[in-house]
Amino acid sequence: MSALADLKEVLFEVSDLHQAAELLGWDQETYMPAGGVADRANQLGTLSRIAHERFVAAKTGRLLEAAQSEVAGLADDSDDARLVRVTRRDWDQETRLPSDLVVAMAREGAISRPVWQEARAKGDWSLFAPRMRITVELAQRVAEAIGTTGRAYDALIDLNEPGLDTAQVEHLFSQLRDRIVPLLRRVQEHSDRVDVSVLNREVEPQTQLNFSTRVVERLGYDFERGRQDLSAHPFCTSFGIGDVRITTRVKPSLREGCLFSSIHESGHAMYEQGISPALARTPLAMGTSPGVHESQSRLWENLVGRGRAFWQHFYPELQAAFNGALNEVGEEEFYRACNAVRPSYVRVDADELTYNLHVMLRFEIEKELLEGQLSVEEVPEAWAVQVKEYLGLEPPSGSEGPLQDIHWTQPMLGGFIGYALGNVIGAQLMECVRMRLPRLDAQIAAGDFAPLLGWLRENVYLHGRKFTPQELVQRVTGRAIEAGPWIRYVECKFGDLYELN
Repeated sequence: MSALADLKEVLFEVSDLHQAAELLGWDQETYMPAGGVADRANQLGTLSRIAHERFVAAKTGRLLEAAQSEVAGLADDSDDARLVRVTRRDWDQETRLPSDLVVAMAREGAISRPVWQEARAKGDWSLFAPRMRITVELAQRVAEAIGTTGRAYDALIDLNEPGLDTAQVEHLFSQLRDRIVPLLRRVQEHSDRVDVSVLNREVEPQTQLNFSTRVVERLGYDFERGRQDLSAHPFCTSFGIGDVRITTRVKPSLREGCLFSSIHESGHAMYEQGISPALARTPLAMGTSPGVHESQSRLWENLVGRGRAFWQHFYPELQAAFNGALNEVGEEEFYRACNAVRPSYVRVDADELTYNLHVMLRFEIEKELLEGQLSVEEVPEAWAVQVKEYLGLEPPSGSEGPLQDIHWTQPMLGGFIGYALGNVIGAQLMECVRMRLPRLDAQIAAGDFAPLLGWLRENVYLHGRKFTPQELVQRVTGRAIEAGPWIRYVECKFGDLYELN
């Protein structure tokens, strides 16, 4: 066998180990009894250690060196050439991480989750603060181990969004902030132009779940290769191209219903289900990055699911499914309510316009924690200051502040930026889609989502992780990642919705 073939055999085993760990993580969030935390922490730690040690072994390095020579004459964008390139990048990073650090990250994450759940339920940051210190300390160790010629946060960004650094993200976020905050203030001056009271109506949770399941299946989520369950925090997880699962959460009020979270997670899942089978069980068989992944969940949730064309098709079905709860509510009224701008404390409940501000808030706090400019005990106060500056809201309650997200139970910082990058990249891709599919709105209004899904599969999903975020966006749109398309989109949409133009 060639060195490349031998290398693939190693990568197949490492992938299997990671996906087994993902399955254990999914079980912990959905069905595992509370008493299983300690055992699950040990199991995840063991799997993470074995996968890490297998991947960074000297034999893997030798195979990688030989494989690089074998693929030297292949086209730069071929599967094998990209597999070797991405594996080299991963190997260089992981060989810098000692095994005890990898094990600690897996174990501490599992231990932190129930502590976070209790702290969130009680609204008491002090209960979670000791675990947050561990998260920050481990993130600092990771940044130090990987190394950087610039700021410590650069190393963590590069782990999540290869090719980007702190300065680039700061520049992008400053462009967004300079346009979002003034637009938000204008919208707030005319908040009475959109009535959201219809969303206070209650519909039995199972009825909402049934409807959301039908919708995401129509969009293209393949239930033969997936399923939907309930969890405290909605997520998507993949155990392979043939098994990509989503979760959602649901409450009686339509304002906190499950439809949009189900569409959001199905966007992630359709991405994973659309990866080329030729990439299975390799480091390429996943999304390009968290930011590109989020571009698909936000694209389907907002640019499709909150659009007029979507509701032209689905609103009559929604009325029928909800047993008269919306019979006297018009389609336009419901569309406007679903897109209302109402600054809120909770990120996952944020409207489309203010969502990025929640991400920027976390970005600033993470940087300061990592660089030692902010202590863990000071996080609630810093959070309150940012909430006032960005969203114009008074200090939040304990559960609506820094305890609202599960992400800080994971001993890794730098991932939140992907949520804002997702909005930006999704809008940039959609501008390109509309040029290629000029009848897109008519197709969506007719319930035909195949053209959009097909275009995304061919241009984004199929490639998996072959390209960096910048490479993929440049390849598809002809331009580097930029804030302009998203800014144009929200200024047009909310200018129309609130009659600002």
